[in-house]
Amino acid sequence: MLKAENIIHQGQIRVVRGIIAVTFIILITRYFFIQIVKHEAYYEKAEGNRIQAVSLPAPRGLILDRENNILVDNYPTFVLSAIPREFENKQDKFKLINKLTQIPSVVLEKNYEQYYRNQFVTVRLVKNIDFEQLSLLEENKTSLTGIHYNKLPERSYPSQIKGFHFLGYVREVDRLKLKELGDQNIYNLGDLTGWDGIEKYYEKHLTGDKGMDFFEVNVRGKIVGQLEDRTVQPIPGNDIKLTIHSELQFAMENSMEGKTGSVLVSNAKTGEILAYVSSPEISPDLFAGGISHDEWNSIIHDSGKPFLDRNTSGQYPPGSIFKLITLFPIIEEKKVLSNWETFCNGSYSFGDRIFNCWKEGGHGTVNMEKAVAQSCNIYFYQAIQSIPLEKWASTCRNFGFGKVTRIDLPEEKSGLIPDRDYMNKRHGKWGWSKGAMLNLALGQGEILVTPLQLLQFANLTATHGHTKRLHFRLGEKKKLDIPDNYSENTWRLVERFLLAAVAQAGGTGKLANPHIKGLKVYGKTGTAQNPHGEPHAWFFGFSKYMEEVISIVVLIENGGHGSEVSAPIARLAFEIYFSQKNNDQFTYGNN
Repeated sequence: MLKAENIIHQGQIRVVRGIIAVTFIILITRYFFIQIVKHEAYYEKAEGNRIQAVSLPAPRGLILDRENNILVDNYPTFVLSAIPREFENKQDKFKLINKLTQIPSVVLEKNYEQYYRNQFVTVRLVKNIDFEQLSLLEENKTSLTGIHYNKLPERSYPSQIKGFHFLGYVREVDRLKLKELGDQNIYNLGDLTGWDGIEKYYEKHLTGDKGMDFFEVNVRGKIVGQLEDRTVQPIPGNDIKLTIHSELQFAMENSMEGKTGSVLVSNAKTGEILAYVSSPEISPDLFAGGISHDEWNSIIHDSGKPFLDRNTSGQYPPGSIFKLITLFPIIEEKKVLSNWETFCNGSYSFGDRIFNCWKEGGHGTVNMEKAVAQSCNIYFYQAIQSIPLEKWASTCRNFGFGKVTRIDLPEEKSGLIPDRDYMNKRHGKWGWSKGAMLNLALGQGEILVTPLQLLQFANLTATHGHTKRLHFRLGEKKKLDIPDNYSENTWRLVERFLLAAVAQAGGTGKLANPHIKGLKVYGKTGTAQNPHGEPHAWFFGFSKYMEEVISIVVLIENGGHGSEVSAPIARLAFEIYFSQKNNDQFTYGNN
């Protein structure tokens, strides 16, 4: 049998050897690139496949009163969560969790859908599970792969005060809120965020930095252990100290029990809010741990509108308090002298209309001081005719009416101050006359103000224009400017008249005086007509004891006469605050 020689040319051998050499060079180069050049990147990627990260929520900062008493605290509650890519056969697991804990499967499934983002981000199933439920779940952990539990810091309210309308509340971040908040690297679905009040306004200050737990997983994504040495502990948010005087706040809340309205007390010099009550109140405990759907609906459909912050968002006619607005321009420009007198017989004719005084039969002969002290309508019907509407409106704006006070709360209404343009648009150029000014002089007609704006006006009046912006955060000092500088004579006259309204026997504000030695009380009552029922009852004023000046505004919706129902609440506030500073005995009673 003949055999042919297997002849391979040297050129072919060189080609093969070259290919083998190039292949080895490529492999070595790639190996060097992966193992040396890109070591860190591929190491991190490998670690990412091997390690599962779970975020740890950070406690929010505490909210304290001016004496460091805790108003809002945190308490730990257990949360059951699931990692979607490990949570196989979830319907069966929902049934098992239901059997062990009595938590309805439909709740678990609903929460899973609500909080789901992707396969790798933990999904909250339920919170506020107790220790017994936790123990049962732990005993059956082998049948519940993909679940884990950690502690969530919920809000608690250890103080005796409510303070709902200024403290605000927190709620869980839902999908709509997540879009609004913008940065999804900071917030996850189910995180707590400030929804109103101080909690919302100071959200960035109160929110802490999340921590992180790390778990080792196998190639199928199952957790096989926790990497405790890698745990990053969360950093709590910053505490915030408020100007609130808790004892005074508690007393004012109690004084408004069963009433609808508001009470505001401030340090007139600094602008600090000492008490802030909007009634009816809501207990913040309702929001601790979450509020049920039925409870939420009950509150929002309550006819008393407990969610409404009447201090910032309630807009009312101010009544006779606005007689003071007329005083500033007529005194400053000497339109009417303080000793000018007129006779009040109970009614006043203007054109073809009759305007009445609140006192049937009239006040007799009155000058400016008596007109303020006894709140004579007839005097102010005549006095306001000496100034044009635009001058009156600009005076209102000088004192902050018609615009927000910029207090450190997230929402605030601006009220309404009618000027010529407004009146022309609403009534037509010929649809109103100067007779409209007579209503404006008494704080009626188209005027709308918030209690907070009146408090700012009280601070300005008490300090002769040298107060600071209203605020809750202790230590804030932002000056509040008035465009027009009124003379010291004008300020002193207005102050003298307000003192007479409380100190004189016939003064409408006399029930605001607690008769504490060395304490002077200044005030003005208001009874604002209300087309929907009984008049609103106002008290506006301030008190001075040595170097301290405290202002107050009280509103009782449909309360009747401010002199009867609002002034005594002001007296209680002055008594509580100042009696601590004077050891002498004091008694109640008329001057």
